[in-house]
Amino acid sequence: MKILITGATGNVGLSVLKAIANHNNNLQIYAGLRNIETDSAKLKDYNVSLVTFDFENEITFKSALEKIDILFLLRPPQLANVSKFFKPLIDEASKAKITHIVFLSVQGVESSKFIPHHKIEKLIVDSEIPYTFLRPAYFMQNFTTTLRNDLINNRRIYLPAGQTKFTIIDVDDIGDVTAKILTEPQKHINKSYELTNNETLTFSEMAEKISKGIGKKIKYISPDLLQFYLTKRKENVPSKFILVMIMLHYFPRFRKTPKTTHWVKNITGQGPVSFDDFVLSNKKLLQ
Repeated sequence: MKILITGATGNVGLSVLKAIANHNNNLQIYAGLRNIETDSAKLKDYNVSLVTFDFENEITFKSALEKIDILFLLRPPQLANVSKFFKPLIDEASKAKITHIVFLSVQGVESSKFIPHHKIEKLIVDSEIPYTFLRPAYFMQNFTTTLRNDLINNRRIYLPAGQTKFTIIDVDDIGDVTAKILTEPQKHINKSYELTNNETLTFSEMAEKISKGIGKKIKYISPDLLQFYLTKRKENVPSKFILVMIMLHYFPRFRKTPKTTHWVKNITGQGPVSFDDFVLSNKKLLQ
């Protein structure tokens, strides 16, 4: 079975590739890269074939999807125009007779019609291509990527999230779930899974856990939206990305706390990573 992994060099893509490598399977994995020459070094440790795939260049879709059975699809954060970037891709997947799309969506998507993931899920359903929707909670790895600069330089978490409780997930658990689905796709046809660990935490509580884990005080500050926007612009964060951060951290203040689920354990047979264990495993990055 031939599988195309989009976003192969990102946090989720790499976790999926690592998890697949840990399974005994006969899968042929293709990694879709925007620029093979510059990006291939990140995949040197994985047994994958490299193909050119660029979400922003639909000319690359046909050749990348040729002879592929399953498409693992995620949405790059900067691409919000679903009609422009994703409809041509789903149309091409239909023409290529893709047998299954595994889409990395987001928890709560079914009641959030304004976010791109909702529209992408609808495109996939309307295409009648068999699917599996993975709907993960808030990524723990945000602390080792987009939030890391504030953590290590300013010893703070600076987000407009108030005291809202978030469900959370380690990206490696997403990778393990994805690998199981890709190796046994027939068990997961047209199903949706919300992926969380067993905790709901505020950012104040997460700051306390990080402080304890790294032995350094991390404070949590919840600014108003204007303060947040101006502060991030001074840090040269692009406006579009600031809006994504607001969507992730401010809008949840106006919804009920999401429920934790048991899908990680049900699908993989292993319990999900706790936030304390995540901090311990990533102590050097968080210091």
